Amino acid sequence: MIQKQLLERYPRIVLASASPRRRQLMQALDIPFIVDVRHSEEFVPEGMEPSKVAAYLARQKAAAFVPIPADTLVIAADTVVIHRGEVLGKPADVIEAARMLRRLSGQQHEVITAVCLATAQGSRIVQDSTQVYFREMEDNEIAYYIAQYKPYDKAGSYGAQDWLGMAFIERIEGSYFNVMGLPTHKLYAALKSML
Repeated sequence: MIQKQLLERYPRIVLASASPRRRQLMQALDIPFIVDVRHSEEFVPEGMEPSKVAAYLARQKAAAFVPIPADTLVIAADTVVIHRGEVLGKPADVIEAARMLRRLSGQQHEVITAVCLATAQGSRIVQDSTQVYFREMEDNEIAYYIAQYKPYDKAGSYGAQDWLGMAFIERIEGSYFNVMGLPTHKLYAALKSML
């Protein structure tokens, strides 16, 4: 597989993410990496098209590593939930999490994850989009989920892999792993093309 060739070319592969889900998905791809998270501004210019936000933020995260040493590959990602043309990021508190989940209840929304692959030679973006369909959620179910799972680190206030996802996602069109935070099939293909 590509792991040996990838390590020969980039002995230091950095996952620029604190997300345990992204770490889990990278490990499942058998790609050796270290985690290094650096501060980057998660400011989005006003009026930016929602479909471009994830790529913009992924590039910002990767830019925190510039200058990138020649032996290093930085993998930075960002996930956004888009509902009716509005980006739903990570909730700041219980009230915002509940508001987001009420909004998504019984609705379809789009999840976009963008991955920035950055080296000393430059960077490229890999992006995927998944349509997610939720069943109706009652207020007590939303309150239970927020209290038990504390979804403050998740775009749209939910994780597809936990209780809410299992109980309320009716169907997904596209990559499930993209909803978790990493479009693994596209990432693998992009890494392979870099060899």
